[in-house]
Amino acid sequence: MKLTQLRDLVAIVEHGSLRAAARQLDIAQPLLTRSVRALEKDLGVILFDRQALGMTLTPAGKVFHQRACVIVNEARRARDELTQVLGEGQGTLVAGLSIMPHAGLLPGALPGFRRRYPNVRLQLIEGLFPDLESRLREGSVDFYMGAAPRLMPAPGLVVETLFHNTRAVVGRKGHPLSQAGSLKELAGADWATTSIDYNASEDLVRLFGRYDLPPPKVALQAGSALSLMVALAQTDLLAMLPRQWGDFPLTADALQVIPVREVLPAPDIVLIRRPDLPLTPAGEHLVDLMLRFAPVEPAESASIASVSMPL
Repeated sequence: MKLTQLRDLVAIVEHGSLRAAARQLDIAQPLLTRSVRALEKDLGVILFDRQALGMTLTPAGKVFHQRACVIVNEARRARDELTQVLGEGQGTLVAGLSIMPHAGLLPGALPGFRRRYPNVRLQLIEGLFPDLESRLREGSVDFYMGAAPRLMPAPGLVVETLFHNTRAVVGRKGHPLSQAGSLKELAGADWATTSIDYNASEDLVRLFGRYDLPPPKVALQAGSALSLMVALAQTDLLAMLPRQWGDFPLTADALQVIPVREVLPAPDIVLIRRPDLPLTPAGEHLVDLMLRFAPVEPAESASIASVSMPL
């Protein structure tokens, strides 16, 4: 069993077919076919079901693929770490970030990271922990920084709480309710939410109920920050977002914070990664830079029971 064979298997699964994987790896398709067949012969099992529209893993293939992903990704990470330690600063860094780090931490950190590691390819994935958990475990994502999950992950990942946070009500510039001073004044508004991890509608109902207000109307659920920004900027929808959005330069001309008096708690911001091996130097550097832009003092909600809502 060779590392190149494991690499080939992972590429086929990732790209869905021999042709696409061969193109990505820049090798001839017949060579890729022989590589997989040799691996199957060595293991004594069939790893793929060959179909006209592509290749899918057999039950045995699914089990083996999990281990192969870890090996391939750790080999890639070891190579990247060596080049970075030697000062060449090459490789790939894959970071999963929820909305809050995207808006509140990344803008300040990215210029410094690019200066220090101009040859490292940085791949950023917007999402919440449940969307990224399997990729964290297999090693294709280096770390997750963002909203703490409702349930702590099973053994195999370590969770570090970075800081507490609060939310703000956000709407378009010139929103008819822009001068509202309380949630009560927003009770009749239409709302947009994010997330798949959390039941955002239920969370809004719980928060309004905390102040003896009727359930708000959720009119839109956005799967990404971009979708949410477009929806808020072009309509009278409101959303509860990390308070850092008030200083986010890309939305400063389109969105504004509506200054309600209630404290709007948010999940803690955490760092989740595999505990068995350290981050690469580039990964450590990016995390360090982002934390330099974290809130200096704990948010006011630190002593208040958190109302779980997505970031």
